[in-house]
Amino acid sequence: MTEAPPSALSHVSLGTNDFDRAVAFYDRVLAPLGIRRVMSFPGGVGWGRQFPEFWIQTPIDGRAAAAGNGTHVAFLAADRAAVDAFHAEGLAAGGRCEGPPGPRPDYEAGYYAAFLRDLDGHKIEAMLIEHAG
Repeated sequence: MTEAPPSALSHVSLGTNDFDRAVAFYDRVLAPLGIRRVMSFPGGVGWGRQFPEFWIQTPIDGRAAAAGNGTHVAFLAADRAAVDAFHAEGLAAGGRCEGPPGPRPDYEAGYYAAFLRDLDGHKIEAMLIEHAG
């Protein structure tokens, strides 16, 4: 039997109603996490560290993009400073706070995260789990 890849997901795509503004927003908020543009095509940009794991694009069907209720995308951060910078950059770029940077002990011991709404209303998070010792 072939061994499964280490990650469970290939990529996640979110729609936008203002492509250029959304791309500028994500360039800014993902940079502190070490995530950069790795692929693009007309109407779509993919970010990642090596592979395009997160995409923003205009909806293929031509209809308006809409945020999903209960849906959010979480990005892994290297440290608290990266989570804090993600949140600060998101607010400065026009995002809305959905939870300031801080510990989330109800999630898991050592869980540190910040939550934002992007310019289209999608909920996004930067997080890490700090292990004792």
